[in-house]
Amino acid sequence: MKSFFLLSILASFLLSTSAWSQSSCGEEFKDISASCIANSNNKFAAQPIPIGKLLNDTILLYKTPGGEFGKMHILTVINKPKGEKPECTVFMDAVTYSDGTAFIPNSSLSISASKNHWLRDRIYLDREGLSALELDIDKKTEQCVLVLTQGAEIAVYKKGSNEKKGFKEDSPALFWAPLVLIFVAIFIIVRVFMEDQDKYKTQEALEEAENSTKGKDQALFLKITKPFYKRYFLPIVQGSKNKQGFRNKYRQKIANAGLTKDMSPDEFMALKFLMIIGGPFAFLAARWIMEATWPISLTPVMGIVGYFYPDVWLDGMIKRRADMVLR
Repeated sequence: MKSFFLLSILASFLLSTSAWSQSSCGEEFKDISASCIANSNNKFAAQPIPIGKLLNDTILLYKTPGGEFGKMHILTVINKPKGEKPECTVFMDAVTYSDGTAFIPNSSLSISASKNHWLRDRIYLDREGLSALELDIDKKTEQCVLVLTQGAEIAVYKKGSNEKKGFKEDSPALFWAPLVLIFVAIFIIVRVFMEDQDKYKTQEALEEAENSTKGKDQALFLKITKPFYKRYFLPIVQGSKNKQGFRNKYRQKIANAGLTKDMSPDEFMALKFLMIIGGPFAFLAARWIMEATWPISLTPVMGIVGYFYPDVWLDGMIKRRADMVLR
């Protein structure tokens, strides 16, 4: 029993590790957050960037002298520093994160030569105007360049290059290792479960015969979860020191829901502990079956949701029974 409980904790931990090992930076510009930029391994520098080296769909990251972070999506670049009509233009989307809010700078920079004289253009990267991005001409190379004001730094964002704790988050080893460990943990849990089947066959046969006399209205939720929480988590709950507290808390609620014959307060607490593990697994299963794009970082949160779900379910059963009595 203890081995199963430890394996359950291990599986939950691995799910959590797998989820949080995913990069908080996405492949798309909209998915890049302030925390992602702050924790990224991109090398910031104050050196000018020739716009001739910028391709459409390039993403730039920057930080201001005030410690604010931002991102910039290069949409279109017009680079004609020479010729009959010299012109340089950069169209972009930009966002600066400041104190939990987002500041949206202007969306374009454009300069052209008038009588062989270039005037720089700038956009401010923060509300206070302390930092700016300028489009200017480098007189030595005669190339148009992006320049940040003093104290600000910029970096070219490489998709999938974000690192955390010294490991590349797009590394195949980091991606597959948690999945392999989760598979091993599930395999061990299933094996322990199968080994215990013979021990509980007689008990389950008796319970099934007893339940058949109660009618067909027994909650499906209980039918699915009861073999697990009663077998593996109930002994843990019964061995806890705070038994009387939750017994007093849930005894009346279970009676109000009409579930006195189906479960005890101890079994209800065992159900809550089971759902700490069941919540993440149910989330991942639904995500896979529905081919949804829900953030996998929500997996650990589903453990908390799973713990409180039985309370919501019990309240619903109480309301349902009250409505039936009223009718």
